[in-house]
Amino acid sequence: MPDEPESDRQPLRFTRVILKLSGESLADGGGRGISGEEAGQIARQIKQAHESGCQIAIVIGGGNILRGAQFSGTNALVQEATAHYMGMLATTINSLAMQDAIESHGLQTRVMSAIPMDKISETFIRRRAIRHLEKGRIVILAGGIGNPFVTTDTAAAQRALELEADVVLKATRVDGVYSDDPEKNPHAVLYESLSYKEVVTKNLKVMDATAIALCREHDKPILVFNFKKDGNIVKAISGESIGTWIGPTIG
Repeated sequence: MPDEPESDRQPLRFTRVILKLSGESLADGGGRGISGEEAGQIARQIKQAHESGCQIAIVIGGGNILRGAQFSGTNALVQEATAHYMGMLATTINSLAMQDAIESHGLQTRVMSAIPMDKISETFIRRRAIRHLEKGRIVILAGGIGNPFVTTDTAAAQRALELEADVVLKATRVDGVYSDDPEKNPHAVLYESLSYKEVVTKNLKVMDATAIALCREHDKPILVFNFKKDGNIVKAISGESIGTWIGPTIG
């Protein structure tokens, strides 16, 4: 397919982004396992965004494979810290699946893990990750930050700071941040924008508190949007008015 004419491309608002995907985004309706169709749909949107000239690093959760909470409780056989390490391995499985899905569209990728696994990924090194992005490669960041008791939301915020991303794009199944769960409450109100403080005081379940605190401390904005609508990733990097903007006022 010929290159898209420059005049037809969406102008970029953001030139480098962290795209935060949940593990469930790779699953089918049951929320478990990995669906080739779901991964393929995400990969197609990532290709569109990449062709616009945006540098993209991806952080994927592991909840479609394992959640640490399933091992909680006084009679749990697996210790909580161990469960978190198991979750990091789940994010690596998802990262490898996403790598092949993206590369099937002709793009170059690198999986970089916070936990050394040199047979299947590169170890995360900040300067090397930046260089991959500058060379036009999609960087998929696996293993969280390599420590237990840290969510992949916090990992996304941390990597956004390290890699000097313009924004954290938080992909969800709904159109943004609501006053209540819109899948349960049809009267829930969609917020167009929020301050970091409002997210905390309203107890909105956007990202965990540590991730919000990191972004707030460094004025790193977050855009929460519906990735299930085709083309929304391109709209997000182009600065179109979709989803919920959290952080400094967009100019």
